[in-house]
Amino acid sequence: MTEDSRIVRTPNPPAAAGTPSAKRSVTAADVEQYLRRHPDFLVKHANLAEVLAPPTRDNGDGVVDLQYFLVHRLRGELSGLKEQQQNLIGTIRANTANQARVYEAVLAMLNATSFEHFIEIVTSDLAIILDVDAVALCVETNGFLDAGDRMAGVRILANGRIDGLLGDGRDVMLGEVMLGDADIFGGAATLVQSQAMSRLRFSPKAPHGLLVFGSRREDTFHPGLGTELLMFLSRALESCVRRWLDLPAD
Repeated sequence: MTEDSRIVRTPNPPAAAGTPSAKRSVTAADVEQYLRRHPDFLVKHANLAEVLAPPTRDNGDGVVDLQYFLVHRLRGELSGLKEQQQNLIGTIRANTANQARVYEAVLAMLNATSFEHFIEIVTSDLAIILDVDAVALCVETNGFLDAGDRMAGVRILANGRIDGLLGDGRDVMLGEVMLGDADIFGGAATLVQSQAMSRLRFSPKAPHGLLVFGSRREDTFHPGLGTELLMFLSRALESCVRRWLDLPAD
């Protein structure tokens, strides 16, 4: 082989200082070095605390190693945040479903073809639409009707009874009941374990009314539940009654 025909081999360029070889596995020392250069790594990647095994060291002299407790506390906080997130998602989904039901209920009332049909929708159809066990539409006597009378599906209450149920000046009440009120729910009273009540102000020229929903579940209606949708439905119902009976709003 002549000198001109020899293969000239170019040596590989040296690896950059501090850069591990491409073929070399990452070692514990590499990880330690990286973490020392990035002390906030676990702060930015807090989810790793769920899989890391915290060390337990005896430092002697009665010194407690707080690292173990800090990591476990972080794990607990992450678990709590995840639970809060799931609860929030569940609440949002439930509120969205309830909102859709209330909108459907309002549309059903607006589509009534007569006042009698409207009363039937309120006292019968709303229970199905809103997924409750009982619905009652009540009106006080105001001196013109006898308590206990029935008028087209409307339950008649004694004058002043609504203030007695809600409290003077209150318009909404939600909560658990030992037994439903037979004057309100009739035969369905024995099923009712929780209820939502909303005062109805039809007109200055008409007695107050009461819209009541009953559920056989104790936790369906409770004082901590939002009342915005119930109030919206009540205002829509009042407007429909004024339209059908030609009552003034003011």
